[in-house]
Amino acid sequence: MSRKTRRVAIKPANPPNSDINVTPLIDVVLVMLIIFMVVTPLLEKNLDVRVPETEKVETVTEVPPDQLVVRIGTEGDFRINFDKVTNEEYVDKLKVKLERRKEDDKIVFFIADDKANYARLITALDGAKQAGAKVLGMMTTPPEEEEKK
Repeated sequence: MSRKTRRVAIKPANPPNSDINVTPLIDVVLVMLIIFMVVTPLLEKNLDVRVPETEKVETVTEVPPDQLVVRIGTEGDFRINFDKVTNEEYVDKLKVKLERRKEDDKIVFFIADDKANYARLITALDGAKQAGAKVLGMMTTPPEEEEKK
């Protein structure tokens, strides 16, 4: 007896699908988003910073008459309190004026013209230190004084 085998073909209900199923991916991303939204505020760390206290400082609008102010003009000329001084006598005249002052009052302010040579300003600063100035200051706006003649 010979047996004949019969082939049975079963057709699938749905054809094969080659598209990626993104629904689980969206679920995972939403869960991660919620986790990050909940955890992020907990991660903030407070840094203690010591901020100096502010104190009210009296602003002086006028320059005291005995204050030493060195002006550097556009041509590089020096003036000590409106007295024109040559390069050679600058340190000596400044030294004489500083010797009359107390040790903690040896302060010299500088006003340089906008077009003045930077090297002349450095020379003036070095000369003031050689003359014995303890504190050097820069003035950004010249004081409103009438030039003495």
